Amino acid sequence: MASFLHVYISDDPKYGKSANGSRWMASSLLAAHTQQKMSKHAEKLRKWTKAFICDRDALPISPTGKKTQSRILDEDIAADIAAHLQGIGQYVRALDIVQYTAIPEVRQRLGIKKTVSLATARRWMKTMGYRWTKKPSGQYVDGHERDDVVYYRQNVFLPAWAELDRRTRKWTTDNTEIINDALANGRTVVIWFHDESTFYANDRRIVRWVHKSEKAVPRAKGEGASLMVADFISADYGWLTSPDKTKYTRVLFKAGKARDGYFTNDDIISHATSAMDLLDKHYPEEEHVLVFDNATTHLKREDDALSAQKMPMKTPKEGRNWGIKVNEMDEDGNLVHGTDGKVLKVRVNMGDAKFADGSPQKLYFPAGHERASIFKGMAMLLQEHGFDTSKLRAQCKEFKCKKDTTMCCCRRILYTQPDFVNVLSILERVCNRCGYRVLFLPKFHCELNFIEQCWGYSKRLYRQYPVSSKEADLETNVLTALDSVPINVMQW
Repeated sequence: MASFLHVYISDDPKYGKSANGSRWMASSLLAAHTQQKMSKHAEKLRKWTKAFICDRDALPISPTGKKTQSRILDEDIAADIAAHLQGIGQYVRALDIVQYTAIPEVRQRLGIKKTVSLATARRWMKTMGYRWTKKPSGQYVDGHERDDVVYYRQNVFLPAWAELDRRTRKWTTDNTEIINDALANGRTVVIWFHDESTFYANDRRIVRWVHKSEKAVPRAKGEGASLMVADFISADYGWLTSPDKTKYTRVLFKAGKARDGYFTNDDIISHATSAMDLLDKHYPEEEHVLVFDNATTHLKREDDALSAQKMPMKTPKEGRNWGIKVNEMDEDGNLVHGTDGKVLKVRVNMGDAKFADGSPQKLYFPAGHERASIFKGMAMLLQEHGFDTSKLRAQCKEFKCKKDTTMCCCRRILYTQPDFVNVLSILERVCNRCGYRVLFLPKFHCELNFIEQCWGYSKRLYRQYPVSSKEADLETNVLTALDSVPINVMQW
């Protein structure tokens, strides 16, 4: 407008009249031309300028730089689209918004004039809090709420942990030990967590800063050589070692069929025994509790341990008997193999049960009986406890008893008897004989084992070490990474 008026009132002869003789028209066209606009803009200049001459406050508002608000910021529109996406499920797409707003009734209801473009839909997804990324991964929950798991967690593990927790050391976030009056009234409890973890030679960092000049290079296929580590750890002392760090319980194991084999219950017993020996020698003044995962390798029972799983209902017929099949061993404790190379089996009697008063209950007829050493059968065993088995079956179909029933069949009744329920594992028997208490974590609750965070810390360090296919380097790197986990991190 200022340019237009400047040209209009100028005395310069070069600013002449237009073809129709109007200087007003010519000045507006010239001003529009200097702004690279057409005659339509010149018409607007004349209109705006006339209004300004009549009223000096009547200035046009320029749309340039005016902030526009996205329609998705409208709460009603956002709520409507969010409800639509929730109805689709977890696998929503930006395209779903495009297709939704393509429906005429939807556009009319939301006050949208046209279908939203895919680019706009993607911006709307971000505004509503969606991100194109991997699904968030949390702790495993499979089996957490299974009846037997819940029972063990609530009635066995948590009460035991609460009782032990009163007599354990505790620290603040700055690693200052908290004064615990309960420690002065008895021996301090130190809880040692056991676990195994495997390190791989080719396990290295994937995400890092990569310079644009770097080229793709061949890489090793697969995980490479592996090294399994088994150890004990506590927040009080860290990894289990002697005070001078010369003795330790850490076990390095090359798992695999063609290597050291696999970590068995015998290995677990040997590992626990070495830990108890070290604790007896260097930390005798404290009470130590060993915590293990609820794994089958740890829970293995004696071959002749009580179990109602395969017991027959009645006493076997004449000339037959029932017992437990176990591997045959020679005088030196080695397995005996047949001509076909398979391990030979022998049948042994199952161990005794117990009555309510703690006295032993023989599962086999005693000497002097007409059927001495023959298995009595589930029915007779229950009758000796006072149960009426005349109308009971051996077990329900496929052993799928009704929920919360304990008297539906002979096998279920035996399964719920204290002497059958409280059979100790081999690991518990060995540790208890040495004066150590064993506590098993609930099934599926590996997150309760704080050693998992220590494995993660050490593996983060391990991935930063130089890549090497040599097993010697693998072992050196693993040991260095494990010993680099600071005690203050464990106490957090």
